[in-house]
Amino acid sequence: MTELHSPLRVVRVRSISEIPRTDWEAVYPAVLENYTFFKTLDESGFDQFSFFYIMVYRGDKPVGAVSCFTMRFGIDMTVTGFLKQVFGLVRKILPDLLSPNVLMVGLPMGMGRIGLADVPQEVLEVIRFEVEKLAAAEKAAMVIYKDFTGENEGILSPLLKKGYFKIQSIPTTIMDIRVKDFEEYLLTLGKVSRDGLKRNLKKVDTQVKIEFSAKDALNEQELEDIHRLYLQTFRKLDMGLEKLPVDFFRVASGNMPSEAKYFLWRIEGKMVAFAFCLVKGDYFIDYYLGFDYDLSRKYYLYYIRFRDLLRWCIDHKIATYEMGVTSYESKRRLGFRFVRLYFYIKHCNPVINFFGPLIKFFFSPEHFDPVFKEMKEGNLV
Repeated sequence: MTELHSPLRVVRVRSISEIPRTDWEAVYPAVLENYTFFKTLDESGFDQFSFFYIMVYRGDKPVGAVSCFTMRFGIDMTVTGFLKQVFGLVRKILPDLLSPNVLMVGLPMGMGRIGLADVPQEVLEVIRFEVEKLAAAEKAAMVIYKDFTGENEGILSPLLKKGYFKIQSIPTTIMDIRVKDFEEYLLTLGKVSRDGLKRNLKKVDTQVKIEFSAKDALNEQELEDIHRLYLQTFRKLDMGLEKLPVDFFRVASGNMPSEAKYFLWRIEGKMVAFAFCLVKGDYFIDYYLGFDYDLSRKYYLYYIRFRDLLRWCIDHKIATYEMGVTSYESKRRLGFRFVRLYFYIKHCNPVINFFGPLIKFFFSPEHFDPVFKEMKEGNLV
């Protein structure tokens, strides 16, 4: 790889603690997944990722910041049905073909972000060069700028002239809360969705008492309980890049004491559901969940959980509720809007990269969830 001559200075580290927090936050977007969130990832003991952080300076002034990580990435993760079976056979014969080592720009969970200041195109070019140099050092087959919204198109479009191609990922889901209580929220739903939700919630409320609580930190027994429920959900969904170690939940409350929230649901003292969420100001992210699947269908725990979280958001003046990916049909019925996310991908082998746009077929959202086949273009923003 040829050298890039630039007056900008690059610092690349393996732990965000090696970067002054003031430098990082001076340029990285002011979002919940910020310095202390990355510190939590670094300290959680993930065995499937290697994290890296890149800072760009003009003299002593920070002008660029981005996180990235390496992992084995399953190209077939968004396909279902017959294609999933075909890929399963290929994986048995050539496992590295469908699970190459990749370098991803962004983070394993949530939307991708990048901090660019000063002259954004100049800073982006320095970051791109450093990322590709890191990919070569880590023997990554591909570089992926992961899950960036359409708002980033203007700043990331120069990548398309450097061999990258843009493909649509599965969307995230967001609700704008503009109601004074849960009863007013119900009136915003269609009749079928409203009546079904009311009927199911009433049925559960007359059957069993479910205790709901919100906490800033958990004791060791509670950590064991939520991780057990999380693993049940992780295995059932068969989706998601990351498998969280229990230390993630343990470390988060120490690093993010004002942002991390744990919501717990119990029946007769037994924990049957949980939510790990991040909140700051009027923004709320419903990040991770877990259910006791022996009881979840019987007691409609998905909807009990949503009702209690929405009520909490309303009581705490939350304006935006982000609920992430998966379970799209349920979220559509509950009134969430879908926000498009995009990958910018480049294979490190230029011959293979020439055929890269064919991957678009396999990443199309309708191969992940049939709800997208029925949705009109206007439902995705």
